[in-house]
Amino acid sequence: MASDNEKLSAREKLSYGFGDLASCLYWQTISQYLAIFYTDYFGISALAAGAMMSLSRSADAFVDPLVGMLSDRTRSRWGKYRPYLLFGCIPLAIAGVLTFTVPSFSEHGKLIWAAITFNVMMILYTTINIPYTALLGVMTSNSTVRTTLSSIKYVGAYTAGVIVSATLLPMVKVGGWLGVSSPTKGFQYAFIIYGAAAVVFFLVVFFNTRERVQSPKVHGQTMLGSIGRDLGDLVTNGPWIMLLVSTISFILFVSLRGSATAHYFKYYVGPHTITLPDVFFLPRSVRGQHVWTWEYLVSFFNTTNQALSILGAMLVPFVARWLGNKTTFITLFTIAILSTASFYFLRPDQLVLIYLINAAGSITGGPLSALIMAMYADTADYAEWKKGRRTTGLIFSASIFAQKQGWGLGSGLSLILMSQVGFVPNVAQTAESLHGLVLLMSILPAALGMVCFILILFYPLNERRMAEIGEELKKRRAADGTDSTVLA
Repeated sequence: MASDNEKLSAREKLSYGFGDLASCLYWQTISQYLAIFYTDYFGISALAAGAMMSLSRSADAFVDPLVGMLSDRTRSRWGKYRPYLLFGCIPLAIAGVLTFTVPSFSEHGKLIWAAITFNVMMILYTTINIPYTALLGVMTSNSTVRTTLSSIKYVGAYTAGVIVSATLLPMVKVGGWLGVSSPTKGFQYAFIIYGAAAVVFFLVVFFNTRERVQSPKVHGQTMLGSIGRDLGDLVTNGPWIMLLVSTISFILFVSLRGSATAHYFKYYVGPHTITLPDVFFLPRSVRGQHVWTWEYLVSFFNTTNQALSILGAMLVPFVARWLGNKTTFITLFTIAILSTASFYFLRPDQLVLIYLINAAGSITGGPLSALIMAMYADTADYAEWKKGRRTTGLIFSASIFAQKQGWGLGSGLSLILMSQVGFVPNVAQTAESLHGLVLLMSILPAALGMVCFILILFYPLNERRMAEIGEELKKRRAADGTDSTVLA
């Protein structure tokens, strides 16, 4: 038997990151390109798409806690959380292809198809991603190692972002990498490829990780009473509530801007003639003078965004050991918010500044999600310390719930605001519509970021507090005999 505090192997740590590499092939496409897919390719209005995506998230209030509680109660030879990766990966791949399939229906029929396929995909995404994320809380009880795991998790996420940003639009483009005759076929074929890759990546996590931290033993309680107590413990967990609201506002900060990025480049920045030097490290196809279409400009923007986020996520464990999770978050978020707000002052021809300022925001904003996720694991420890019960899946269902709420509200709000300022797809935009796109890339997300920033200032679980809680839990688990079981 391996001790809970035994160091995890490099193989296990890296394998855990493949789960977000798989998940974010879907998530990055949804957050960056689903809005423009629905308005410019699928054939429904910005208002209808925005309302559908925003309203669809209301079901998460029931689905996410249900998946969390179900995974907490799962008993199998593979553990509580890993079986969901094994049995959920193929259905999710199928749902992804259907979501990006355009049927020959009327606009009303298409809206119904979009609502059904989108919601089925998000439910299946939840069914895998909540147990996968909860796995972070039971692989080790060491808070520092959890921050490292969370960092690796987000390296996987941002790697998926690089893949999606660099490959999706070139695959979708008519005559592009896949040689498709229409962009709609390109989206469908791309998701056949992404889905197959995601299945492999989820299986890497399943076969190479282990669950070590066991829940305290609870006796003499019915299933209904247990569920009621779980929910009661959750809503009285003060640090968890703060993180829930903080995560929603943080994802709103990210998604409001991310959903508008493709529209911003297509309609505000537009194509540019760019001359690149004839140097060996650049592909020959881009050297010299070329007209860069908006597809290639936004692909480069999003790719560099994700690549620099990887660098930030790799550096954050070292910075967090020095400053602590909370101070690191506040410092990095200050730079990210200022970088976002400054986009309000940039003109379409200032491409160099657009990319440089985005680089500053990416390298500082990228690690923030990893820090928040590590904090959720700490709130699970806090709940066990205070209540004597551990509901890791339910705790982490909040992180997925908050992400989906923030993304759904952000994307929906972005499309609704665009419709209110006169946005019409595939035509030249009015000055009012263009100004709206600039606001969605700058001032509006920065304001939402400030809400998250203020909440984190009051978050109570700092490193000293978690060290005290960790020592107490170690003693309790040793006395209870639940500290050393490793599931195969």
